[in-house]
Amino acid sequence: MTMDNFFSFIQKPLITFGESSITLMQIGTVVVFILTALLLLRWSFRLLIRYLSRKHLTPDLVQVISRAYMIVALITLFLALLSMLNIPLAAFTFISGAVAIGVGFGAQNIINNFISGWILMWERPIRIGDFLEIGDLRGTVEAINTRSTRIRRVDGVHILLPNSHLLENMVVNWTLVDKLTRCKVRVGVAYGSPVKKVVELMRQAGEEHHAALKEPAPTVIFEDFGDNALIFDLAIWINANVERDLNLVRSDLRFRIEELFNEHGLVIAFPQRDVHIDGAITVMRKEVEALQSSKGSQP
Repeated sequence: MTMDNFFSFIQKPLITFGESSITLMQIGTVVVFILTALLLLRWSFRLLIRYLSRKHLTPDLVQVISRAYMIVALITLFLALLSMLNIPLAAFTFISGAVAIGVGFGAQNIINNFISGWILMWERPIRIGDFLEIGDLRGTVEAINTRSTRIRRVDGVHILLPNSHLLENMVVNWTLVDKLTRCKVRVGVAYGSPVKKVVELMRQAGEEHHAALKEPAPTVIFEDFGDNALIFDLAIWINANVERDLNLVRSDLRFRIEELFNEHGLVIAFPQRDVHIDGAITVMRKEVEALQSSKGSQP
């Protein structure tokens, strides 16, 4: 095959759209252009992430900017390909109509989650690193994607939650404004204990903890006269990132309270029950036993 025949072959129209056509040479050029553009896009994306990281931006803001950059770059690449192939946008009128029908009948949930994802990223009611409570689910947000949000549960399991679920249901965000959280420990002491001393020792345990904030100061409330104990509540304020922090602080407070109570002879109450045995039942049982023994002794 001569060079003239070769160029004639690769310039021969393969697909025709009205007055426009696509040749083999254009397809080869487009393939090279796509590969080069994707490599440049990947390199520039990494460069953008590195630049944003040096600006000390929040992770969710970095994700919004990088995702917007990727979408704009892909749309620009698509329009450039249409221009290279001389394909007018009118050629996609029929396809876009079919896609619209498909979206209307079968992709409402996907579109709903997609739009919800962008709302979450722009309004930022939920951010990467926030600790959420959704019903029985508690966990930390690791990523907000276009369709779902990835949450790491307190037991380490990853949960993918649809974005629309976060907007349509009640979500408790522990760290939306700040990390200030109240930590409460309830203790029951035996009746007859010196209540003033109990309050003093419990407040001391709260003030000594390294995580307790000075303001608001630790408080102790004489909560109630229980069935078996006098009930006291110790409340301190801490900066907690996750539920694990609260559990560790509660455990430390209980250890310290038990130690202080032992040093001062105070007793932590335990459930007690008074059992009363009716004497009439005992007398009746003896009479039955006597009657049975007398019947057994008869010939």
